[in-house]
Amino acid sequence: MGMGRKHKGNKVDGWVVVDKPSGVTSIKAVSKARWAFRAGKAGHAGTLDPLATGVLAIAFGEATKTVAWAQEGMKTYSFTVRFGQATTTDDAEGEVIATSDARPSDAEISAALMAYIGDIEQVPPQFSAVKVEGERAYDLAREGERLDLAPRPLHVESLTLAARPDPDHAKLELICGKGGYVRAIARDLGRDLGCQAHVTALRRTASGGFTLDDAVSFDDLDRVRETGRLDCLLPISAGLHDLAEVQVSEAQASQLRNGQPVPVAGRALAYGAPCWAARDGAPVAVCTYKGGQLYPDRVFAHS
Repeated sequence: MGMGRKHKGNKVDGWVVVDKPSGVTSIKAVSKARWAFRAGKAGHAGTLDPLATGVLAIAFGEATKTVAWAQEGMKTYSFTVRFGQATTTDDAEGEVIATSDARPSDAEISAALMAYIGDIEQVPPQFSAVKVEGERAYDLAREGERLDLAPRPLHVESLTLAARPDPDHAKLELICGKGGYVRAIARDLGRDLGCQAHVTALRRTASGGFTLDDAVSFDDLDRVRETGRLDCLLPISAGLHDLAEVQVSEAQASQLRNGQPVPVAGRALAYGAPCWAARDGAPVAVCTYKGGQLYPDRVFAHS
């Protein structure tokens, strides 16, 4: 019997927020969500480590066109640092490579955190998805290579000590921009405090406009598959939370879909600012505003 054509999935356009459980990769979570919604194309706005839990925003169909902008949003994390041990992976999954009997005071922790706020440079963990000469750092690290990774810029809005359950542990809260590694913060904090440290628990509570209030559990995805109910699907525009919305006419919408710029009157947008054109609440295109005109960058299919 010959193989049939591969089923390409339903026409599902929008976002779902999954509360990713620990022990599941982001790729596996996307695969399960895609299966649950019987969706075709899927992507996500920001990887979570397997150990981490919380907000994983997954885009389907036309919403995948908004991923680049959704990823730019600020992310909020709550995480626990274990003092006294450094590990190969900078989290509890790795092997202990250094220990210390020193334990910082609450005041010392709070003082050290000040150096991480604002625009900083961060060296990614050895076990990270950073590419080194075409290969992933974690693949090279697993083979025992010690990598000299270049520091990367990171914007940290806030980093605070939330709780101190015992001398060995501290709970921290972080709000940061795109591309931050919580594990690197724990590693560097342990170095700065002279006590070694790694992450034992990590939960993302918000990513751009996506929060745990919108989230479905991993098990809920089974029920979505069984019932076919898509009421947890958020609109395509949820991925454009941080961009200004500009209303356009039907004629302007047609022009934008054809790749043509359109004039918009009286908008107080900065030159070169990204924004999205809307018609009847639905996105027409993500645009760049220049000299009173919208120039389309990504166009959405007419629903």
